[in-house]
Amino acid sequence: MQHIQVEQLLQDKVKHAGKVGAGTGYDVMNIQLRAGESVAEHSAPGEVLIVCRKGRVKFHVEGQETELDANALLMLEPSEKHSLEAVEDCEIIVVRLKK
Repeated sequence: MQHIQVEQLLQDKVKHAGKVGAGTGYDVMNIQLRAGESVAEHSAPGEVLIVCRKGRVKFHVEGQETELDANALLMLEPSEKHSLEAVEDCEIIVVRLKK
Protein backbone atom coordinates (compact mmCIF):
# COMPACT_ATOMS: atom_id res chain seq x y z
CA MET A 1 0.00 0.00 0.00
CA GLN A 2 1.16 3.52 -0.78
CA HIS A 3 -0.62 6.48 0.82
CA ILE A 4 0.00 9.76 -1.02
CA GLN A 5 -0.83 13.07 0.62
CA VAL A 6 -1.34 15.88 -1.92
CA GLU A 7 -0.51 19.31 -0.54
CA GLN A 8 -2.31 22.52 -1.53
CA LEU A 9 0.49 24.74 -2.90
CA LEU A 10 -1.23 27.66 -4.65
CA GLN A 11 -1.14 29.79 -1.51
CA ASP A 12 2.68 29.81 -1.74
CA LYS A 13 3.16 30.30 -5.48
CA VAL A 14 1.46 30.37 -8.85
CA LYS A 15 1.23 27.36 -11.18
CA HIS A 16 2.47 24.08 -9.71
CA ALA A 17 3.13 20.78 -11.46
CA GLY A 18 5.00 17.90 -9.93
CA LYS A 19 5.20 14.14 -9.63
CA VAL A 20 3.68 12.84 -6.39
CA GLY A 21 4.03 9.11 -7.00
CA ALA A 22 5.11 6.42 -9.40
CA GLY A 23 4.87 2.70 -9.87
CA THR A 24 5.99 0.06 -12.32
CA GLY A 25 3.50 1.10 -14.99
CA TYR A 26 2.41 4.62 -14.07
CA ASP A 27 3.32 8.12 -12.89
CA VAL A 28 1.02 10.31 -10.77
CA MET A 29 1.24 14.08 -11.21
CA ASN A 30 -0.38 16.89 -9.23
CA ILE A 31 -1.11 20.06 -11.22
CA GLN A 32 -2.48 23.19 -9.55
CA LEU A 33 -3.34 26.27 -11.60
CA ARG A 34 -4.82 29.66 -10.84
CA ALA A 35 -7.72 30.87 -13.01
CA GLY A 36 -6.38 31.86 -16.44
CA GLU A 37 -3.13 29.88 -16.21
CA SER A 38 -2.51 27.24 -18.84
CA VAL A 39 -0.34 24.31 -19.87
CA ALA A 40 0.83 24.30 -23.50
CA GLU A 41 -0.08 21.55 -25.96
CA HIS A 42 1.70 18.25 -25.38
CA SER A 43 1.07 14.50 -25.52
CA ALA A 44 2.01 11.33 -23.67
CA PRO A 45 3.02 7.98 -25.15
CA GLY A 46 0.56 6.00 -23.00
CA GLU A 47 -3.02 6.43 -21.81
CA VAL A 48 -3.74 9.27 -19.37
CA LEU A 49 -6.45 9.55 -16.71
CA ILE A 50 -7.19 13.06 -15.42
CA VAL A 51 -9.15 13.64 -12.21
CA CYS A 52 -10.32 17.15 -11.35
CA ARG A 53 -10.23 17.48 -7.56
CA LYS A 54 -11.11 21.17 -7.28
CA GLY A 55 -12.26 24.03 -9.51
CA ARG A 56 -12.83 23.90 -13.26
CA VAL A 57 -10.39 23.34 -16.09
CA LYS A 58 -10.87 23.45 -19.86
CA PHE A 59 -9.08 20.87 -22.03
CA HIS A 60 -8.42 21.16 -25.77
CA VAL A 61 -7.91 17.66 -27.16
CA GLU A 62 -7.25 17.09 -30.87
CA GLY A 63 -9.49 20.01 -31.89
CA GLN A 64 -12.26 19.29 -29.36
CA GLU A 65 -12.95 21.17 -26.14
CA THR A 66 -14.26 19.81 -22.85
CA GLU A 67 -14.49 21.22 -19.36
CA LEU A 68 -13.87 19.25 -16.16
CA ASP A 69 -15.06 20.02 -12.65
CA ALA A 70 -14.79 18.06 -9.40
CA ASN A 71 -17.39 15.55 -10.69
CA ALA A 72 -15.57 14.60 -13.89
CA LEU A 73 -12.77 12.43 -15.22
CA LEU A 74 -11.05 12.61 -18.59
CA MET A 75 -9.38 9.69 -20.37
CA LEU A 76 -6.85 10.42 -23.11
CA GLU A 77 -5.62 7.88 -25.62
CA PRO A 78 -1.89 7.44 -26.29
CA SER A 79 -0.34 10.38 -28.21
CA GLU A 80 -3.49 12.55 -28.13
CA LYS A 81 -2.33 16.16 -28.25
CA HIS A 82 -3.90 18.28 -25.53
CA SER A 83 -3.59 21.57 -23.69
CA LEU A 84 -5.44 22.95 -20.69
CA GLU A 85 -6.52 26.23 -19.14
CA ALA A 86 -7.88 26.86 -15.65
CA VAL A 87 -11.36 28.40 -15.74
CA GLU A 88 -11.21 28.66 -11.92
CA ASP A 89 -8.36 27.94 -9.53
CA CYS A 90 -8.05 24.19 -9.95
CA GLU A 91 -6.23 21.09 -8.84
CA ILE A 92 -5.99 18.01 -11.02
CA ILE A 93 -4.41 14.61 -10.58
CA VAL A 94 -2.92 13.07 -13.71
CA VAL A 95 -2.18 9.35 -13.93
CA ARG A 96 0.06 8.59 -16.91
CA LEU A 97 0.31 4.95 -17.88
CA LYS A 98 3.76 3.96 -19.09
CA LYS A 99 4.04 2.09 -22.37
